[in-house]
Amino acid sequence: MKLVILDRDGVINKDSANFIKNPNEWIPIAGSLEAIALLNQSGFRVAVATNQSGVSRGLFDMVTLNSIHDKMHRELAQIGGRIDAIFYCPHAADDHCSCRKPKAGMIEDIGKRFSVELSEVPAVGDALRDLQAYANAGCQPILVLTGKGEATLAASTQNAEHALPPNTWICADLNEAAQRIITEYA
Repeated sequence: MKLVILDRDGVINKDSANFIKNPNEWIPIAGSLEAIALLNQSGFRVAVATNQSGVSRGLFDMVTLNSIHDKMHRELAQIGGRIDAIFYCPHAADDHCSCRKPKAGMIEDIGKRFSVELSEVPAVGDALRDLQAYANAGCQPILVLTGKGEATLAASTQNAEHALPPNTWICADLNEAAQRIITEYA
């Protein structure tokens, strides 16, 4: 089985410094849903791994988070795409959980759920913590320049503390990442 792991905010949908707090604020990035459908049509299963500290901060509840994800599933289904599983961390950074990226717990859980060797899994994110979690779990990290991606790349060249994990691929957006994944993992 071929699997791809995607971050949500900034990769699939537009990000917001104020969090995505309801379905109306969930707006797909141009071409992202088509990229997921293309991955599906090429034999890939897709899992989402997303930090959602807005839950623990009281900005939205689980019913609202599920409504946001329902909207994502519906819009994908309309173009023949699907997400096979959504994993999320509802904790704030100071909760010190093992699932919040950059820790690898959520990514490792995805590997167990799908019974895959994570070293064979490409994983796409727009923030350094995404890439660190993927690399720590053994995945192929891929940075997209949507969302926080451009700032992540700029910071990586200015400060060694913000360096990208070794062998990180850099792609303009999820569509370019999907094309490369399909080529490299055919």
